[in-house]
Amino acid sequence: MTAVNRSYLKWLIILGIVEGISTLVLFFVAMPLKYYGGQPMAVTIAGGIHGVLFIALVAMFIVGASAVPLSTRMVWYGIIGAIVPFGPFVVDVPLYRMLKAADQGQASP
Repeated sequence: MTAVNRSYLKWLIILGIVEGISTLVLFFVAMPLKYYGGQPMAVTIAGGIHGVLFIALVAMFIVGASAVPLSTRMVWYGIIGAIVPFGPFVVDVPLYRMLKAADQGQASP
């Protein structure tokens, strides 16, 4: 069994949650402010932050192929999950399971 980079996996899970929350803020806060409140700057700011987080998440999945290591299937699952709304929350489930499995493997002699 290959050793799992737990630290990188934790950061990948955290970034997935943060990126997913940024999507929710963009959809449910910034866009209503733009269209109903006349505040187009809200989408500019939230959209820019979301864009940076999205690119960071995709990059982390690509690097994670060798850093964790993640399977090619998991990398593609993560990239597609980053594109689809609410996808990062769904992708975090198998990542969390992978982290728990690594924890259990590490705890036993």
